[in-house]
Amino acid sequence: MLEAGKPAPSFELKDAASGAKVSLADVLAKGPAVLAFYKISCPVCQLTMPYLERMAAGGTLRFIGISQDDARDTEKFNRQFGVRIETLLDERANGFPASNAYKITSVPSLFVVETDGSISAAVNGFSKRDLEQIGQRAGVAPFRPGDKVPDFRPG
Repeated sequence: MLEAGKPAPSFELKDAASGAKVSLADVLAKGPAVLAFYKISCPVCQLTMPYLERMAAGGTLRFIGISQDDARDTEKFNRQFGVRIETLLDERANGFPASNAYKITSVPSLFVVETDGSISAAVNGFSKRDLEQIGQRAGVAPFRPGDKVPDFRPG
Protein backbone atom coordinates (compact mmCIF):
# COMPACT_ATOMS: atom_id res chain seq x y z
CA MET A 1 0.00 0.00 0.00
CA LEU A 2 1.29 3.45 -0.84
CA GLU A 3 2.50 5.43 2.15
CA ALA A 4 2.26 9.05 3.23
CA GLY A 5 4.74 11.21 1.34
CA LYS A 6 4.23 9.40 -1.97
CA PRO A 7 2.47 10.98 -4.94
CA ALA A 8 -1.14 9.86 -5.40
CA PRO A 9 -1.54 7.99 -8.70
CA SER A 10 -4.00 9.57 -11.08
CA PHE A 11 -7.15 7.68 -12.05
CA GLU A 12 -10.34 8.03 -13.98
CA LEU A 13 -13.30 6.07 -12.59
CA LYS A 14 -17.03 5.97 -13.20
CA ASP A 15 -19.28 7.77 -10.70
CA ALA A 16 -21.64 5.18 -9.18
CA ALA A 17 -24.66 7.50 -9.32
CA SER A 18 -24.27 9.33 -12.62
CA GLY A 19 -21.97 7.10 -14.64
CA ALA A 20 -19.79 10.13 -15.46
CA LYS A 21 -16.03 9.71 -15.52
CA VAL A 22 -14.25 11.36 -12.59
CA SER A 23 -10.48 11.79 -12.38
CA LEU A 24 -8.24 12.43 -9.40
CA ALA A 25 -7.61 15.89 -10.87
CA ASP A 26 -11.39 16.54 -10.84
CA VAL A 27 -11.54 15.51 -7.18
CA LEU A 28 -8.55 17.63 -6.10
CA ALA A 29 -9.80 20.69 -8.01
CA LYS A 30 -12.30 21.05 -5.16
CA GLY A 31 -9.68 20.74 -2.40
CA PRO A 32 -7.94 17.99 -0.43
CA ALA A 33 -9.79 14.69 -0.25
CA VAL A 34 -9.99 11.41 1.60
CA LEU A 35 -10.12 8.46 -0.78
CA ALA A 36 -11.80 5.52 0.94
CA PHE A 37 -11.37 2.21 -0.90
CA TYR A 38 -13.90 -0.42 0.16
CA LYS A 39 -15.70 -3.62 -0.76
CA ILE A 40 -19.33 -4.22 0.16
CA SER A 41 -18.69 -7.68 1.64
CA CYS A 42 -16.01 -6.38 4.01
CA PRO A 43 -17.17 -6.24 7.66
CA VAL A 44 -14.46 -3.72 8.56
CA CYS A 45 -15.66 -1.48 5.71
CA GLN A 46 -19.18 -1.79 7.07
CA LEU A 47 -17.84 -0.61 10.44
CA THR A 48 -15.81 2.26 8.95
CA MET A 49 -18.09 3.84 6.35
CA PRO A 50 -20.68 5.38 8.72
CA TYR A 51 -17.88 7.21 10.59
CA LEU A 52 -16.48 8.52 7.31
CA GLU A 53 -19.97 9.66 6.38
CA ARG A 54 -20.25 11.45 9.73
CA MET A 55 -17.00 13.34 9.08
CA ALA A 56 -17.99 14.14 5.50
CA ALA A 57 -21.38 15.54 6.48
CA GLY A 58 -19.98 18.46 8.42
CA GLY A 59 -16.31 18.68 7.76
CA THR A 60 -13.91 20.61 5.60
CA LEU A 61 -12.43 17.60 3.81
CA ARG A 62 -14.07 15.98 0.83
CA PHE A 63 -14.63 12.22 1.18
CA ILE A 64 -14.75 9.98 -1.90
CA GLY A 65 -15.73 6.34 -1.63
CA ILE A 66 -14.06 4.02 -4.12
CA SER A 67 -16.01 0.78 -4.34
CA GLN A 68 -14.51 -2.40 -5.69
CA ASP A 69 -18.01 -3.62 -6.59
CA ASP A 70 -20.46 -2.90 -9.40
CA ALA A 71 -22.91 0.01 -9.43
CA ARG A 72 -25.98 -2.00 -8.37
CA ASP A 73 -24.32 -3.68 -5.38
CA THR A 74 -22.58 -0.45 -4.37
CA GLU A 75 -25.87 1.48 -4.42
CA LYS A 76 -27.48 -1.19 -2.22
CA PHE A 77 -24.55 -1.06 0.24
CA ASN A 78 -24.58 2.75 0.35
CA ARG A 79 -28.31 2.80 1.04
CA GLN A 80 -28.03 0.12 3.76
CA PHE A 81 -25.17 1.86 5.58
CA GLY A 82 -26.32 5.46 5.04
CA VAL A 83 -23.39 6.37 2.79
CA ARG A 84 -24.09 9.55 0.83
CA ILE A 85 -20.55 10.55 -0.10
CA GLU A 86 -19.66 10.58 -3.77
CA THR A 87 -18.74 7.04 -4.77
CA LEU A 88 -16.60 5.93 -7.68
CA LEU A 89 -16.37 2.41 -9.09
CA ASP A 90 -13.06 0.54 -9.31
CA GLU A 91 -14.50 -2.64 -10.80
CA ARG A 92 -13.04 -6.10 -11.29
CA ALA A 93 -14.18 -6.03 -14.93
CA ASN A 94 -11.72 -3.17 -15.50
CA GLY A 95 -8.91 -4.81 -13.51
CA PHE A 96 -9.22 -2.63 -10.38
CA PRO A 97 -6.98 0.10 -11.90
CA ALA A 98 -7.08 2.52 -8.94
CA SER A 99 -6.74 -0.18 -6.27
CA ASN A 100 -3.72 -1.59 -8.09
CA ALA A 101 -2.16 1.85 -8.58
CA TYR A 102 -2.49 2.54 -4.83
CA LYS A 103 -1.11 -0.97 -4.11
CA ILE A 104 -4.08 -1.93 -1.97
CA THR A 105 -3.91 -5.41 -0.44
CA SER A 106 -6.96 -5.14 1.84
CA VAL A 107 -9.86 -2.82 2.53
CA PRO A 108 -10.77 -0.43 3.89
CA SER A 109 -7.77 1.61 2.78
CA LEU A 110 -7.87 5.38 3.25
CA PHE A 111 -5.66 8.04 1.70
CA VAL A 112 -5.70 11.74 2.50
CA VAL A 113 -4.61 13.41 -0.73
CA GLU A 114 -3.56 17.05 -0.80
CA THR A 115 -4.30 19.41 -3.69
CA ASP A 116 -0.69 19.06 -4.89
CA GLY A 117 -1.34 15.33 -5.37
CA SER A 118 0.71 14.13 -2.42
CA ILE A 119 -0.56 11.54 0.05
CA SER A 120 -0.41 13.06 3.55
CA ALA A 121 -1.93 10.08 5.39
CA ALA A 122 -2.52 6.42 4.57
CA VAL A 123 -4.60 4.09 6.75
CA ASN A 124 -5.26 0.38 6.32
CA GLY A 125 -8.14 -1.18 8.23
CA PHE A 126 -10.06 0.51 11.04
CA SER A 127 -7.82 2.59 13.30
CA LYS A 128 -9.59 4.70 15.90
CA ARG A 129 -6.52 6.88 16.37
CA ASP A 130 -6.07 7.48 12.63
CA LEU A 131 -9.77 8.21 12.11
CA GLU A 132 -9.63 10.71 14.99
CA GLN A 133 -6.69 12.44 13.27
CA ILE A 134 -8.60 12.60 9.97
CA GLY A 135 -11.61 13.92 11.88
CA GLN A 136 -9.46 16.59 13.49
CA ARG A 137 -8.28 17.65 10.04
CA ALA A 138 -11.89 17.65 8.78
CA GLY A 139 -13.11 19.59 11.81
CA VAL A 140 -15.54 16.84 12.86
CA ALA A 141 -15.08 14.22 15.56
CA PRO A 142 -15.85 10.82 14.01
CA PHE A 143 -16.87 9.31 17.34
CA ARG A 144 -19.42 10.51 19.84
CA PRO A 145 -19.52 9.86 23.57
CA GLY A 146 -20.97 6.43 24.06
CA ASP A 147 -19.83 5.07 20.67
CA LYS A 148 -18.31 1.67 21.30
CA VAL A 149 -15.57 1.27 18.73
CA PRO A 150 -12.47 -0.89 18.72
CA ASP A 151 -9.03 0.67 18.75
CA PHE A 152 -8.08 -1.30 15.63
CA ARG A 153 -9.50 -3.86 13.22
CA PRO A 154 -7.36 -5.10 10.34
CA GLY A 155 -8.84 -4.91 6.86
